[in-house]
Amino acid sequence: MTIQQVLLLLLLWMWLPQPCHTEMLFRRTPDLRPKSFGGRALGNDGKTIHRQKRGWMWNQFFLLEEYTGSDYQYVGKLHSDQDKGDGSLKYILSGDGAGTLFIIDEKTGDIHATRRIDREEKAFYTLRAQAINRRTLRPVEPESEFVIKIHDINDNEPTFPEEIYTASVPEMSVVGTSVVQVTATDADDPSYGNSARIIYSILQGQPYFSVEPETGIIRTALPNMNRENREHYQVVIQAKDMGGQMGGLSGTTTVNITLTDVNDNPPRFPQSTIHLRIPESSPVGTAIGSVKATDADTGKNAEVEYRIIDGDGTDMFDIVTQKDTQEGIITVRKPLDYETRRLYTLKVEAENTHVDPRFYYLGPFKDTIIVKISVEDVDEPPVFSRSSYLFEVHEDIELGTIIGTVMARDPDSASSPIRFSLDRHTDLDRIFNIHSGNGSIYTSKPLDREISQWHNLSVIAAEINNPKDTTRVPVYVRILDVNDNAPQFAVFYDTFVCENARAGQLIQTISAVDKDDPLGGQKFFFSLAAVNPNFTVQDNEDNTARILTRRNGFSRHEISTYLLPVVISDNDYPIQSSTGTLTIRVCACDSRGNMQSCSAEALLLPAGLSTGALVAILLCIIILLVIVVLFAALKRQRKKEPLILSKEDIRDNIVSYNDEGGGEEDTQAFDIGTLRNPAAIEDKKLRRDIIPETLFVPRRTPSAPDNTDVRDFINQRLKEHDTDPSAPPYDSLATYAYEGNDSIAESLSSLESGTTEGDQNYDYLREWGPRFNKLAEMYGGGESDKDTS
Repeated sequence: MTIQQVLLLLLLWMWLPQPCHTEMLFRRTPDLRPKSFGGRALGNDGKTIHRQKRGWMWNQFFLLEEYTGSDYQYVGKLHSDQDKGDGSLKYILSGDGAGTLFIIDEKTGDIHATRRIDREEKAFYTLRAQAINRRTLRPVEPESEFVIKIHDINDNEPTFPEEIYTASVPEMSVVGTSVVQVTATDADDPSYGNSARIIYSILQGQPYFSVEPETGIIRTALPNMNRENREHYQVVIQAKDMGGQMGGLSGTTTVNITLTDVNDNPPRFPQSTIHLRIPESSPVGTAIGSVKATDADTGKNAEVEYRIIDGDGTDMFDIVTQKDTQEGIITVRKPLDYETRRLYTLKVEAENTHVDPRFYYLGPFKDTIIVKISVEDVDEPPVFSRSSYLFEVHEDIELGTIIGTVMARDPDSASSPIRFSLDRHTDLDRIFNIHSGNGSIYTSKPLDREISQWHNLSVIAAEINNPKDTTRVPVYVRILDVNDNAPQFAVFYDTFVCENARAGQLIQTISAVDKDDPLGGQKFFFSLAAVNPNFTVQDNEDNTARILTRRNGFSRHEISTYLLPVVISDNDYPIQSSTGTLTIRVCACDSRGNMQSCSAEALLLPAGLSTGALVAILLCIIILLVIVVLFAALKRQRKKEPLILSKEDIRDNIVSYNDEGGGEEDTQAFDIGTLRNPAAIEDKKLRRDIIPETLFVPRRTPSAPDNTDVRDFINQRLKEHDTDPSAPPYDSLATYAYEGNDSIAESLSSLESGTTEGDQNYDYLREWGPRFNKLAEMYGGGESDKDTS
């Protein structure tokens, strides 16, 4: 605590009644009521209730919090009027904190607090007191309840629930506009003194903002605060208890205040005139350039709408507002032509879309700019007189006939001659051609509508001075029909006549087709090329005709087939006709006219042998042939005989192997490298067709690790050959050209003794024993001679 707080506590202590003089007297009160109002009453159950007279008088005790003395703090004194002062009574205390926080002197009734008490933890304590006779331990007075109330001192400063507040207020607000309210709390007792009475004041943020002392409401203090000048403010608010008097405790908080934007600034163009350029060849929709008006506001208050309000190019250009960038994009509305007009002038206006009526006095929220657009000359390609051409021509025209002409001009001021050509990708057969000078299209091959009715050409026009810049135009050529195809049978007719047919019987209905397509539709006529005694044709006049018999009965034995030529003609000009021949077979039919057989050879077959029987016989023959082939194949498979049939053959073969082999250099027969495995000859198994011989197995020295894959492969192959009686004796391969591993003594040859110094040291021969002494002297002496020389 500070010195001021200590002095304040002392003053409060002097003002308050001292608890050391507080005494609770327990006196018996005289019963002044009449006997008729005696201590009896009837309960709910009808029994008489006896009321005991109270022998205690009690008051409320008060205790100052945060006691700092070294002794127990005196609370008060309990006393009964039955206490004669002889120590016969015993005072007992129970309730909140009895025995721990509060203790009582059993003889005198004095109550003390054992430790410092904080009112903010508990404001009052409820206890019960009783006086009993020490000897009999019976209460002399009924138990009485009393309260110890803790008097508050200013030991808690005001606190804010948040260390930093965030608030906002619109710019240009009037003085006194509420921004935000801050509220501090004080843990002291608000009902006792001024310890919890808080007063607010502003420590930082003047003269822009103020705070109401009682409520903590922050308000604007200056008029017309402009966000564009300053947007963020930091205000520090102090909350002080004791009503803001000297010695009160305080706490502070920070309020960050932001001025929100309002539309108080009109859009403004940075300049009054701009100049843009665009080539005349720019297509419709091309962006020429952009204009932008600046607005100091933000968000929707800065949104601007652009429009063209005047000028000589209002019908040639458009302007579109780009929302994300707030720019006005000027685009081409109609095709431009340098030769027609070279300069356009536009008046563009920019206006805020969201206007606040409160700020109309600041002026109109719009601005204008003059946009001049210059059209630049471009060497334009030729322009055709039409967007497409359609020519119609008959298919029978002569070669070289002009079917139509395309026309194009140079739109530039300096007109250049134009050259025409055909895109051969659209005329792969080169049926047409074009005059390069005048654009006349003519035929170079015969036309046939039946092959292709339409030809879609593409004509290219280019300036002679600038052949790279070209223009294309589609040319559609329609081939008109000419009657140049004769009608023919619509399908192939398989016609038959029954042997029992009668005269005038219908045997076939025929129709025709024609590749031509006359305007009035197809019309065919049918007739016989010559009078036929057997058949006739009757035209139905609907492009069909009926074939009828002219006599009764036909015989397959005499004539099995008749040929009937029918002439088919069309009605277009010039008339085309063709002759189609019907093949009419004579067939045996039943009584209903259903065909049974048309082949004359069928009469020669046995009467009882049907087609199903013939098929069954053929299947049996095929099965017998398959069985014979299988037996022949099985006989050709013979069991392999062993190559070695007897022991004599084996011995002869062994004797003939009188060759040590080629060693490592012999690579003609097989790869010796695959046999370099010392373990390969360890696992020897006897051949069933070779007499075993005693083999001397030489002693070998340990070898370096070998390739296990190669060893396993060789061992597996040897096992297979050992168990195969038909295999030749390849065991000898195991001994060919195999020298074994290196010797421990290495080579004793002196052929290379002169190459290295290490090979000429033979002192180790003396260690081999007396038998090698002479050899050691011979080589040792020679070396000595060499050294001495």
